[in-house]
Amino acid sequence: MGYRFLGDSGLKVSEIVYGNWLTHGSQVENEVATECVHAALDAGITTFDTADVYAAGRAEEVLGAALAGQRREALEVFTKVYFPMGRGPNATGLSRKHILEGIDGSLRRLGMDYVDLYQAHRYDHETPLEETIEAFAHVVRSGKALYIGVSEWSAEQLGAGQELARQAGFRIVSNQPQYSMLWRVIEDRVVPVSRSLGISQVVWSPMAQGVLTGKYRPGSAPPAGSRATDDKGGRDMIARFLEPEVLSAVQRLRPVADDLGVTMSQLAVAWVLANDNVASALVGASRPEQIAENVKAAEVTLTDEVLAAVDRALELDGAQVIERDPAKTKSPSHRLA
Repeated sequence: MGYRFLGDSGLKVSEIVYGNWLTHGSQVENEVATECVHAALDAGITTFDTADVYAAGRAEEVLGAALAGQRREALEVFTKVYFPMGRGPNATGLSRKHILEGIDGSLRRLGMDYVDLYQAHRYDHETPLEETIEAFAHVVRSGKALYIGVSEWSAEQLGAGQELARQAGFRIVSNQPQYSMLWRVIEDRVVPVSRSLGISQVVWSPMAQGVLTGKYRPGSAPPAGSRATDDKGGRDMIARFLEPEVLSAVQRLRPVADDLGVTMSQLAVAWVLANDNVASALVGASRPEQIAENVKAAEVTLTDEVLAAVDRALELDGAQVIERDPAKTKSPSHRLA
C-alpha cells in the first residue's frame, strides 16, 4: 500500500480508501461489514470514507463500531454533510445550522471525538458560500474536524471556496468526484484548477459502478446479486454504463489487463491512480476477499503505452463511450428535500 499527501496539507492517506456507500447498513450484514473493514486494515488501508446520509446514518454507526478498539491516530476517517437527514426545512444543505448539527450527529454515530476530513457532499446553491465556509472554519477551530474537503464541486466553485477558506484560516484540501476510464469530466477544468489550488482528488466509482470489472457482458443478463439488480439505489446509478456499446468497449480492455497480468478491476483502479492529482481511489466491498484484490492495484504502474492502449480499446471504431463534458461536474441546483 502506498500513501499520498492530501492536497498541499501534511496529511497522508492510503492510495486505496475503503468507502461504505451502498454497503454498510444496507446491502451487507453488519458482521460481514466488520470483516471487510478488518480486511482493509490488514491490507494496509488506513483511510475510511462514509457520509451521514448513507443508509440514513447506519453506515456511520457500522463503520464506527468496526473501527472501535483501533488506534485512532493510525486512522484517517472521512465523512460528509449536505443531503437530508430527517425532516424539516433545515435538515439539508450547507447552512451553518445543518453543518454544526451534522458534525455532532456524525461524531455521535461514529463514536469518535473528531474526523480527519469533513466534506461538503455537494455544493449548496441556496446558502451563501461565505456562511458555509465560516461554518466549516468553526468546525475546524472546535477540533471536531482536522481538514475540510468537498465533493463534486466545479472548478469555479473550488476557486471561490478556496479563496474564502484561506481568508477564514484554513484550506480546502480535497475534492471527491466521480472519475473512471468511462467518466472523465474532471480532466478538462477541475483537475488543472485543483492543482493550482493545492487540492487533491479522492475519486469515487473508479470501476464505474462495477462495469469496468468486465462482469457485465453485452447481450447477457446482469449477474445475480450484482449492483445492476439492486433496487435500493445501485441499479439506478449503474444504468448509464449498461448500454451495449459501453459493455462491448469494456470487454476490449480484457487483453490490456491480461498483458499486464492484472484483473480488469485492478486495471481500472490503477488507471485513476496514474493521475498525479488523485490522492486516493475509493473502493467498497461486500466480501472481505474483494479488498485484497483491489489493494493490489496500488502496486501496478501504468506506462504511457498502456494508457494509450486503454484509450484505443475504448474508442475503437469511433465508439463514443467516454464522457468528457466538464459541464457534467455539477451539484443539484436546489436542495433535495
